[in-house]
Amino acid sequence: MRVLIVEDELRMASLIRRGLVEEGLAVDVARTGEDALWMAPASEYDAIVLDVMLPGISGFETCRRLRTKGIWAPVLMLTARDSVEDRVTGLDMGADDYVVKPFAFAELLARLRALVRRGDPERPSVLEVDDLKLDPATRRVWRGSSEIKLSNKEFAVLETFMRRPDEVLTRLHLLEHAWDFAYDNKSNIVDVYIRHLRRKIDQPFGRASIETVRGAGYRLRTDSGA
Repeated sequence: MRVLIVEDELRMASLIRRGLVEEGLAVDVARTGEDALWMAPASEYDAIVLDVMLPGISGFETCRRLRTKGIWAPVLMLTARDSVEDRVTGLDMGADDYVVKPFAFAELLARLRALVRRGDPERPSVLEVDDLKLDPATRRVWRGSSEIKLSNKEFAVLETFMRRPDEVLTRLHLLEHAWDFAYDNKSNIVDVYIRHLRRKIDQPFGRASIETVRGAGYRLRTDSGA
């Protein structure tokens, strides 16, 4: 997943970002609602973590404006206030869920996973393509009964494929979902990780599930050519 954190408190933003990156997610940080309004349309985020109390426009107003702009990524709001009125305001502005500060990071992560699943009725908790299975919660991957060990970034690239099986994904799409703004989009980093994945999920099993579509990108085939 690629997540946008909108949080003006530097320590809180850093803690959330570090935790999500350690879980293999790609994360960008906006310090204000105004920043979020230009960053969110610039990339295809899978979820947005949005603090209520921001300098300038509030988290509530930021959420409202994002929805007005047609940004429909799930929004998880962070708030130090747990009144019913605040929760109702946020939900009415277009938020999808709430976490009250202080919170356990494990709960934040679980709520993000749930929101991403909720955004598409065809997104189960464990992804399956042919005999390949991926569990985002436990970060485990199997081909049949054999577990496959992947690095965080390999896992992120494979998860992006498995959420869109049989679709041709461009290098830019893979970059936007598995890397943050720090990547160099002129590098061949996507091709490098495709090679890593083929060596781990295909070659040992005599499969060819990741297909190169010349001039377009890559596709994860539901028929892996066993």
